[in-house]
Amino acid sequence: MRRNKWFIGSVVGFFITLLCCATPLLVIFLGLLGLGAWGGYLDYILLPLLAVFFILAVSTYKKSKPSSANRGCCS
Repeated sequence: MRRNKWFIGSVVGFFITLLCCATPLLVIFLGLLGLGAWGGYLDYILLPLLAVFFILAVSTYKKSKPSSANRGCCS
C-alpha cells in the first residue's frame, strides 16, 4: 500500500511539474507576485524535477508489479 502512495504521489508531482513547465502558469503566477525576474531560472529547477518525478514513478511502478517468481502458477 505504501508503494502505491509513492506511485500516485510521483505521478501527480510529474503532471504538476509538466503543467508548470509546458504552460506559462507558473510564470504568470510569479509575475502577479512581482517575482517575474525568476522566470528565466525556472528551467534549471523544473526540468530536473520533472526527470526526478518520472524516474520515481517508473521505479515505484516496477517495484509494485509482482515478479514471475512470486506468482506460483501451480501452488
